[in-house]
Amino acid sequence: MESFLVAGRVVVVGVGGTAVMDLWLLLLRRAGVPTMDFALLGRWVGHLGHGRFAHDAIRRAPPIAAESALGWLTHYAVGIAFAAVLVAVQGSSWLDGPSVLPALAWGVVTAAAPLLVMQPAMGAGIASSRTPTPLKNCLRSLANHAVFGLGLYVSAAALARLTA
Repeated sequence: MESFLVAGRVVVVGVGGTAVMDLWLLLLRRAGVPTMDFALLGRWVGHLGHGRFAHDAIRRAPPIAAESALGWLTHYAVGIAFAAVLVAVQGSSWLDGPSVLPALAWGVVTAAAPLLVMQPAMGAGIASSRTPTPLKNCLRSLANHAVFGLGLYVSAAALARLTA
């Protein structure tokens, strides 16, 4: 029963952290800053099911049915998985008394996923090296994932207060 409760709390923290990141991305979009189109993430994931990992340019790859929904689902599933790793490393007691530094540090570390996996697989190169502004894109990824880490902490802290 205990592990079931921990798993449920991890899901809430992962969804919360991802939602905080999404609010941040919405603010950036409204300020005119380009952000990730999660339909392209869905397109990439959809092509994985057909055995295709890497693309020259994911925008030119054939669309996948329901790619937007698949992208958003993947985005939240990855957020939950990242929360699970944080709790596995910190221990489930972190959920009872979360501290900001591990969550923030883990958020920054998770930027490796887009920089080293997704961007190269989608045709942008390692750390956006095939884009016109690689440094700006890398810094943006780091900032976005730092916000995700803060969202993990805020979600865990709010949940700890609610369940105390």
